[in-house]
Amino acid sequence: MIFNKSNTYKIKTLRMRKTLFSVSAVCFSSSFIYASHPGNHINIILIMADDFGYECIGANGGEYVTPHIDSLAEKGIRFEHCYSNPLSTPSRVQLMTGKYNVHNYTAFAKLERKETTFANLLQEAGYTTCIAGKWQLGKEKDAPMHFGFNKSCLWQHTQKAIDSLRCDTRYANPVMDINGETVNFPYGSFGPDIYCDFILDFIRENKDRPFFVYYPMALTHSPFVSTPDSKEWLPVRSSTYKGNPIHFTDMVKYTDKLVGRVMNELEKLHLKENTLVIFTGDNGTSGAIISTLNGKPYPGGKGKTIDSGTHVPLIVSCPKGQIGKVNYNLIDFTDFLPTICEAAGINIPTGLDGKSFYPQLKGKTKDIRQWIYCWYAPQQVCDEKATVFARSHRYKLHRSGDFYDVQNDFNETTPIPRQKMTKEQKHIYNSLSKTIDKYKKYAVLRKEKK
Repeated sequence: MIFNKSNTYKIKTLRMRKTLFSVSAVCFSSSFIYASHPGNHINIILIMADDFGYECIGANGGEYVTPHIDSLAEKGIRFEHCYSNPLSTPSRVQLMTGKYNVHNYTAFAKLERKETTFANLLQEAGYTTCIAGKWQLGKEKDAPMHFGFNKSCLWQHTQKAIDSLRCDTRYANPVMDINGETVNFPYGSFGPDIYCDFILDFIRENKDRPFFVYYPMALTHSPFVSTPDSKEWLPVRSSTYKGNPIHFTDMVKYTDKLVGRVMNELEKLHLKENTLVIFTGDNGTSGAIISTLNGKPYPGGKGKTIDSGTHVPLIVSCPKGQIGKVNYNLIDFTDFLPTICEAAGINIPTGLDGKSFYPQLKGKTKDIRQWIYCWYAPQQVCDEKATVFARSHRYKLHRSGDFYDVQNDFNETTPIPRQKMTKEQKHIYNSLSKTIDKYKKYAVLRKEKK
């Protein structure tokens, strides 16, 4: 293998050539399908930062310097009310399938192979597809290909997240799988650069055909490490839940830098005007991080079902879409798959929970989401252990009956008694209760097996 500091991603082995030949054959097949379905198919790039809450973006009122992401907001649409699940795998399963976890979440770090993802649908429609970054959805060698990705560069695919010394392998001197083949990168390399290089190479190779890129970043998940742009950059591995939180600021800056690299490449290749770019985060920021939002302390809430655990950024740049707008409608992670399908001009599958927000990117506000539902059981996956709620912009109703005004009770410490509710609050309570009841028949099927 050939590596150098300026280009951490170069792989030249006979084994990899064989893998890439297989991928090329698939891409040729996809190109043929596309040719048989003429139309103006836009390119689609979905970027998702890891453990990156709403407060991590300057444009949202955060303290961090994020000029590239802020620029994306200035030239596109910034959403104020996008909500994920509180933890990684539950969010990713929901995002990729368009379904609430009550239907199809079975275990942490797993996506059931019977599921259909947005990449499967786009691939069938003639798109050539790529994923680079964090996987954590199944160790089968063919898993990315099975779920619709022609090319892949992934951490925690077939290999463990830690090395023999129990140090994390996603950042310094990473271990990852390139199209299913394990590569141990040398001292001095930085995982996030490798994922981004892989994506940029993919875009260059496929600039003349419709492509889909899913970029589930490794940043900014712990360990909190220095980056190649840090003054004290030190390419050594750290235990996953350690590191110095002081480095988090540098990690956010590097996340922004990588987004800028993608946008600059689109500009360079004259693809920006025909590429839908979506940026979000998978869940709230780590609890070890206390940020500032609109001048006030904002502790990270990863793993919690309060807003600091589920309120994530969403910024979209859409061809012929709105520019410099702020959208206040509710969006949740089930909405991404139907949105991507509509943007690509393909039929939205039946049986989904999501609503496409693609019309909103064009300024249309018909049939917008009125509520969000959550069934959250990340480790002990059964209904008895699940946190279940439905919410509107301001109010949240838990299955237990606890009803909160989250606008004025952020940490959900004081439920509103039924006898003290206003007429409007009672109406909202009843509406959200119906939403929870709507999914009860599916929750019953998730009872703990005795």
